[in-house]
Amino acid sequence: MFNPSRDEVRRFFIDTWRKQRAGDILTPLEAIAADWIVEHPEYHDALADTEGSAAAADYSPERGQTNPFLHLSMHLAISEQLSIDQPPGIRAAHERLAVRLGSTHDAQHAIMECLGETIWEAQRSNTPPDSDAYLARIERRASRD
Repeated sequence: MFNPSRDEVRRFFIDTWRKQRAGDILTPLEAIAADWIVEHPEYHDALADTEGSAAAADYSPERGQTNPFLHLSMHLAISEQLSIDQPPGIRAAHERLAVRLGSTHDAQHAIMECLGETIWEAQRSNTPPDSDAYLARIERRASRD
């Protein structure tokens, strides 16, 4: 099973952004990641950091910073879930969210909040993430007026 370290994840996004800017050939996963990086210009400087300080930074909520690597990783995870419709029904809920919110990007961000809550709940209870509860959260978001 693929279980990269924090440093490997950060290096993946930094290398992907470097390759994207250089016009190098990207792997399929890098191409998806590059698309999300392009959607987030606020992360471009951190990903272009040749000194490595962004890769080593502590992005804690107390510092008021969003962790670009976590955010992009969640986009990748959700993209994969949508591509295989796992949990079943996530793709249809995403489509409803995209229509309601006006963009697939905003729909992904709404799902990201649901994913974060599901992961937090699993960590708190020391149990595996509950995919039924995750999908229910997404469905609630998709059906709001």
